[in-house]
Amino acid sequence: MVRIHYRIVQHDGGWAYRLDDVFSEPFPTHDAAVAAAKRVAAEQHMPGNTTYIEYQDKAGRWLTETSSGTDRPDADVIE
Repeated sequence: MVRIHYRIVQHDGGWAYRLDDVFSEPFPTHDAAVAAAKRVAAEQHMPGNTTYIEYQDKAGRWLTETSSGTDRPDADVIE
């Protein structure tokens, strides 16, 4: 199982949660960013539908994969 960590950081004049190099929108307080990150982490655990996804890799190639709706990551929040 994949494990992901949302980290709470200062960003753009406020607070945000970050996953790798991607930031959320800024929140006015640390507590608001934590609450939003916890909501997002909880949603990661919810199963969905099996679907096809397309994305571009770092080399610019487009890839297509099947994403199982039951293959969900384990997500947490690091303050």
